[in-house]
Amino acid sequence: MADYNYDLLVIGSGPAGEGAAMAAAKAGQKVGVVENRQMVGGGCAHKGTIPSKSLRHAVKQVIRFNGNSLFHAPGDARWLSFPRVLQSAKQVIPKQVDMHSNYFAQNRIRVHMGEASFKDANTVRVKLSDGAFESIRAKNVVIATGSRPYHPEDVDFTHARIYDSDAILDMAHTPRSLIIYGAGVIGCEYASIFAGLGVKVDLINSRDRLLSFLDDEISDALSYHLRDGGVTVRHCEEYESVTADDRSVTIHLKSGKRLRGDALLWCNGRTGNTDGLNLDKVGLQADHRGQLKVSEKYQTEIENIYAVGDVIGWPSLASASYDQGRSVARFIAGLSSRYVTDAPTGIYTLPEISSIGKTESELTEAKVPYEVGRAFFKNTARAQISGEDVGMLKLLFHVDTLEILGIHCFGAEASEIIHIGQAIMKQPEEGNTIKYFVRTTFNYPTMAEAYRVAALDGLNRVNRF
Repeated sequence: MADYNYDLLVIGSGPAGEGAAMAAAKAGQKVGVVENRQMVGGGCAHKGTIPSKSLRHAVKQVIRFNGNSLFHAPGDARWLSFPRVLQSAKQVIPKQVDMHSNYFAQNRIRVHMGEASFKDANTVRVKLSDGAFESIRAKNVVIATGSRPYHPEDVDFTHARIYDSDAILDMAHTPRSLIIYGAGVIGCEYASIFAGLGVKVDLINSRDRLLSFLDDEISDALSYHLRDGGVTVRHCEEYESVTADDRSVTIHLKSGKRLRGDALLWCNGRTGNTDGLNLDKVGLQADHRGQLKVSEKYQTEIENIYAVGDVIGWPSLASASYDQGRSVARFIAGLSSRYVTDAPTGIYTLPEISSIGKTESELTEAKVPYEVGRAFFKNTARAQISGEDVGMLKLLFHVDTLEILGIHCFGAEASEIIHIGQAIMKQPEEGNTIKYFVRTTFNYPTMAEAYRVAALDGLNRVNRF
């Protein structure tokens, strides 16, 4: 049994773990990382963000090819199987692994490959792939173990036709029909991906609208375009049981409906990867979803043990996890930092969605006098040129001060476009104003020009020029 000593030990090498390890190393600490896969990157690189977004990009290319008569004769559209598209999408994973491996090497951070569990608050035991053990002592420990798809006990995930959002990335055939249970971010993303490949999709939502945390207008636009793409969206439904055989899978709903498909994709929640850590050895307890409670310094109930990323729940975004990792390392090093609360949403449906700040419903409930400025992509030259003219940019601003209160974007490159407005919202109070967009010259034609169009639309509504 080998012994190691560190100032900081990070359990997990995904975005949160990497962010913490790199920031701590830059602060002069001796840092070690434990990763239970044989490659770094965590679920983000291997089962989540990177492969699914690469898959989406590949499907988007197929859709654009089939929708443009410049590339093929009428009636000669290409059909590509899911495994073929998936094979193309997975090519990015080794590049990500190499890149992140280099980061750890360049910063002299040792990565221990194995399963970590606590012996006490300062000692972690790592079981290696060959069955041997390493004992690691550290002054502080950061838990960044991520999450996995939630599995209810009454659904047989060992059946060949039943998948979760990890297993779907190993699907070896193309189903003619797919039932997706759970219409959260992941469910909506996969619904648009499979519909883009011509698969008949039933999307089952337990709530009365899609992604209710979004601005209502954006949620409505998503619903419309999913249905326009062939997805059947079923609201206010809950499963009662799931049955499957060699030919199909059937989901029985509490409403009495029975839906039958070639495969079922379960996208109903995530579970924190804490069950193998022996948390009871240090006096910690995860909740029913495997998540840990932390302070605004990401500190658990145990003074020297911290947690970041999906394992602490909301917002469960790779972007936020990176920042949480950096923040916790700075807190531990005694440096100033922040509790991450302002991450923009990035939803990679087809078309994609991104937003930051307040929604119309939130502003209405708070009785804030606001107005709206919109720019429809179909009216912008760049969108007309690219052929990606579905969507809009929406600015919410205070009627009196013109302060930007919320930005919501639906359409091509929404997750890129949002950052322009985010930068202005971050300015001091006198700098955060919708007038910035009419006082600034944007390149033409660009998608960014939508900010000028939306700002002018909003200012016209309040007679301010």
